[in-house]
Amino acid sequence: MQDGKKHYYVSVTHNLIEQTKNESTPFEVMVNDEQLNRLKDLMKVLEDEDAYTLQRAPVPYKSADHDEATEQFSDGMTLLYTFLYDHGTSDTRQAIESMNVLSRLQDTDYDDPGYENSPLNK
Repeated sequence: MQDGKKHYYVSVTHNLIEQTKNESTPFEVMVNDEQLNRLKDLMKVLEDEDAYTLQRAPVPYKSADHDEATEQFSDGMTLLYTFLYDHGTSDTRQAIESMNVLSRLQDTDYDDPGYENSPLNK
């Protein structure tokens, strides 16, 4: 333990922060109490945004690819994975890099053919 930091194991998929590693917690971070609270806040925000996104999903006349709920969820996901990357062990950083999740969440595919004349559906 250095500078009051402790090891925690995180699962974004299962919304878990554990003190012991298991097969459901692939990301290891070293954080102090204040950073742990920030991580919990990021996970809570993501959980709340996920619930909102799920409520919005069945609306048939509104495209989800430009929906505020989807954008908020992506922003929350980017913040969470950035936090995990910044505070993660080398294995965690390597796992996140291999997922290519940060660049995928930050760079949309709206420059691909077919989107050039598409109106924003907000």
